[in-house]
Amino acid sequence: MPHLELSVTLRADQQAAVEAALEEVGALAVTLLDADAGTGDENAILEPGVGETPLWPSLVLNALFETDVDRSGLVHVLADLVPQLAPDQLVFREVADADWTRAWMDQFQPMRFGERLWIYPWNIEPPDDPARVVVRLDPGLAFGTGTHPTTALCLEWLDGLDLRGRRVLDYGCGSGILAIAAALLDAERVLAIDNDPQALVASADNARRNGVAERIDLAGPGAGAGGEGNRFEVLVANILAGPLQELAPVFAERIADDGLLALSGILVGQHEDLLARYAVWFDDLAVNIRDGWVRIDGRRRRR
Repeated sequence: MPHLELSVTLRADQQAAVEAALEEVGALAVTLLDADAGTGDENAILEPGVGETPLWPSLVLNALFETDVDRSGLVHVLADLVPQLAPDQLVFREVADADWTRAWMDQFQPMRFGERLWIYPWNIEPPDDPARVVVRLDPGLAFGTGTHPTTALCLEWLDGLDLRGRRVLDYGCGSGILAIAAALLDAERVLAIDNDPQALVASADNARRNGVAERIDLAGPGAGAGGEGNRFEVLVANILAGPLQELAPVFAERIADDGLLALSGILVGQHEDLLARYAVWFDDLAVNIRDGWVRIDGRRRRR
């Protein structure tokens, strides 16, 4: 059964009121997109500060409705709420129904990272091979399937470590893919942190389905701090360059002496400043590059 999609271009300060009104009149789903995407800066990335969830200055709001919704009623609601919107800013179109989960699953195939680690979708059964460490994944609404170079670089790094008996901090856990991989690679305990509540929901569900929920703690920023007795032997942060700059002293405090660090979500050209920043606390800093994205590895200097 097809649906009706309403698209409207807004300023960020208009989004909350418009979204609330559309949900009140029956929107089945609302998505937000960067209105300026593809208009010149193809590498533009929204870099939130720690604990922030900002929006683009100009955005496109797409709201999905049943096909029999009163279009004129929707227009009147928006005209009352945001009178400065011109009629030509409101675009209606019919969209075909689809099994979105199935469409995603059909495109997601098993992937190998390093020597042991594999990511499998739930619709494909992995072979009975004790040499394989298999993460089963449905990312839901959060980032992290292994297909992005930053995630792949972090998975390969984890695969190359001996995590037995080690405590791991995954900062910016998204779908939970790195935390789950660490647990399946025999980490003793994993703390997965994210500032997005939906990411924590997705991570919790994925951890449960992979049978490692009892060894993964989930929390928002600020959790797990508190001195020498609560430091981690391994820390991985797949976020963005801006937050990584801000978090350098936090990571330096939360990782144990000789502990291992991996940073990703970094574009080529951003890594030089980060290398200088982290060299204050970390030795053996190394750079790995894939498809324009960078992973920085290092070891915590003894205090």
